[in-house]
Amino acid sequence: MPLWGGRFNEAPDAFFAEFSSSFRYDRRLLVYDVAGSRAWAFALVRAGVLKLDEVKRIARGLRMILKKARAEPGWLDQYQEEDVHTFVEARLFEMVGEPALRLHTGRSRNDQVALDVRLYVKDRCESLRKRTIELGHELLRLAERHPEAVLPGYTHLRRAQPVLLAHYLLAYVEMLLRDLSRMRDMVRRADVLPLGSGALAGTGYPIDRERLARRLGFREFSSNSMDAVSDRDFVVELLAFGALLGVHLSRLAEDLILYSSKEFELLVLADDVSTGSSLMPQKKNPDSLELIRGKCGRLIGNLTSALTMLKGLPMTYNRDLQEDKEPLFDTVETLEGCLRVASTVVRGLKVDVEKCRSAACGDFTNATDLADYLVKKGVPFRTAHKIVGKVVLACIEHKSDLEQLPLAIYRQVSEHFQEDLYQHLTLESSLGAHAVAGGTSPVLVAVALKRAHKQLLKA
Repeated sequence: MPLWGGRFNEAPDAFFAEFSSSFRYDRRLLVYDVAGSRAWAFALVRAGVLKLDEVKRIARGLRMILKKARAEPGWLDQYQEEDVHTFVEARLFEMVGEPALRLHTGRSRNDQVALDVRLYVKDRCESLRKRTIELGHELLRLAERHPEAVLPGYTHLRRAQPVLLAHYLLAYVEMLLRDLSRMRDMVRRADVLPLGSGALAGTGYPIDRERLARRLGFREFSSNSMDAVSDRDFVVELLAFGALLGVHLSRLAEDLILYSSKEFELLVLADDVSTGSSLMPQKKNPDSLELIRGKCGRLIGNLTSALTMLKGLPMTYNRDLQEDKEPLFDTVETLEGCLRVASTVVRGLKVDVEKCRSAACGDFTNATDLADYLVKKGVPFRTAHKIVGKVVLACIEHKSDLEQLPLAIYRQVSEHFQEDLYQHLTLESSLGAHAVAGGTSPVLVAVALKRAHKQLLKA
């Protein structure tokens, strides 16, 4: 049953009707459409449009729709409606009769769908928030299981300087905390009631929008009806949040794929998040992480799709806006899946502490500490940098590490080297030397772990 049609002499072309239908995916908005319709019905009572007994019948019918939809998931598949709004109104009419025809008084699908999408965003962002926090806590728990584990830090994918495993994991927690901050900002801007804006000019009935906003859990109501029905900034912001969170998850996935490979062997993935090969019996593939990495492309694509759809729209509502929902739903559901799988992966990770330590000590990762040693002896840093470079060449020539190279060879390069240089080359000395705020010093990292737990609890 379409919500329009009186001025038309012909029914819609069958294929066009199917082409324009959004019910197959916007049925996700059913619970929000019912909530908005119920609130609107009570607002119409206070405006003198509906009688109290009519509203009670409407509210009962709406409850029946939700109850049946939850009890019988296949029930909605029986109908070929234009959208979820048409479905609710048609089923409501079947259940309560004429009052259902009065419910849409003063309301347009333009402000109705804007309301539903905002309710959906607020609700699902809470779920995403919890999933993101869960992943953050899993990263912190992994760090706390191995407080003394050391990794080689990388730049250009080459070993650079040693860092605590906990320091490395905290870097990803910082990313997640920024994501959560962005989400809070986005939800605040989504927390605006558009209902009462009508098609674009505002409703023609004395609706108490402030009371309506409170009833539906909104912080405030929109101040411009034209903007209210056409604004999808909050959708774009959610998609941007999703794309960036997806990039962070993809980077984490890439690291874990590398570090668990035979070439690195620093980490071991659990069997329950790995798969085998249909041909090669020996394989243990990191498919869980590869899928997370791959799905990031969809999240970026959803953002691009929404921005491209919006960029040329005139005021106010245009049917193009129907195309915001599939990217929105896909981003939310993809993110929830990626976050859940990422938490499972991190929870099951095993750390090869000895191999991590061995890797952290190799490839002259303490060379910068040797340069700092010279600086403390009064050598300008740029000069110290060149001296240590020559020492590294000597190590390569003698097939030696910095800590094994004889003092005599050191002194051939520079007279500033003394016997005490070796105590500056130990792993513990290197870690402890980075005691500036934000560094990888064990004392500071322990403090950072506690702080991160508190930040996640407040996020």
